[in-house]
Amino acid sequence: MREIIFDTETTGLDPRNGDRLVEIGCVEMINRVTTGATFHCYLNPDRDMPAAAEAVHGLSATFLSDKPRFHEKAAEFLEFIGDSMLVAHNAGFDFGFINMELEKCGLDPLGRDRMIDTVALARIRHPGAKNSLDALCTRYGIDRSHRTLHGALLDAELLAQVYVELTGGRQIGLELAAEAAGADLAEPVARIRRDRPLRAPRAHSASEDELAAHAEFLDTLKEPLWRT
Repeated sequence: MREIIFDTETTGLDPRNGDRLVEIGCVEMINRVTTGATFHCYLNPDRDMPAAAEAVHGLSATFLSDKPRFHEKAAEFLEFIGDSMLVAHNAGFDFGFINMELEKCGLDPLGRDRMIDTVALARIRHPGAKNSLDALCTRYGIDRSHRTLHGALLDAELLAQVYVELTGGRQIGLELAAEAAGADLAEPVARIRRDRPLRAPRAHSASEDELAAHAEFLDTLKEPLWRT
């Protein structure tokens, strides 16, 4: 089972008000195990960068000025994600921006039926608890010490670890990997060799000395139940 864990960075909160994508980061997982395959790009939004947004991700208009536009990276992005399920934290936000950019290019939007929202999963798994990415990393003991600002690829890599925990931990991934490898889980792990001749069980009985020692021991007991 192939899934893409992804995150975006933007100029603001609402694509309908002119905000644009400035970064996309994707991590490939197969059977809940990261493969090392990633997609990452910075994007020129063709607009200014509000100070509040820059404070979150550190991407300035100057830094982004020589980066490609979304339409230049759209085909590569779509090829990478293929028809896989798409996992994001507060996924409606990321889907909204990506679909806006796709529509600007005259391309079909991503179907919401492909969306897996880890915020929704966290609310089910931990009702009433904080469900930010930072809070979930802390809950599951995931190291984020190298994260000083938001970054799409870095956050996607952290989210991949969180997603595994939210969906049952590493054991799920191992089981799925075994299935994908064609392992027949109904078969016993250890198989009996049938090419060996069966050895008859060896008879065993106590020696006379052992019987005498046992009788002597019984004499020290008061009315032993097992004396015959």
